[in-house]
Amino acid sequence: MGKLIENLAESVPSWGAKVAYGEKTTVDGKELVPVALVGFAFGGGEGAGEMPDTGKAVTGTGEGSGGGGGGYSVPIGAYIGGPDGLRFRPNTIALAVVAVPLVAALGTGLAMIIGASRIGPWR
Repeated sequence: MGKLIENLAESVPSWGAKVAYGEKTTVDGKELVPVALVGFAFGGGEGAGEMPDTGKAVTGTGEGSGGGGGGYSVPIGAYIGGPDGLRFRPNTIALAVVAVPLVAALGTGLAMIIGASRIGPWR
């Protein structure tokens, strides 16, 4: 298992999110280049242990291992050529969908801060 993780690490030049550009395409007489945010990750592990409820080993030998990976791609817009030059046009629907969890997390954090300030000892 250790060699597999090392081989994966060597084969991937960088981890995390990147911006990816698609092939130039012509739509309605205008040239455009699609732009997307792309992310991916891999993981793996191994170990031995017991199940917490029963005290029995995870497998017959008491050892386990596994791995997995995943990725995503969000189309964030396109560079479009026109009479006024090359311009970036954002994909507002995709950006709104991506922004919803961020806004929800900020709202929840702000609500917790306001709630904690009402309960504080300075009251």
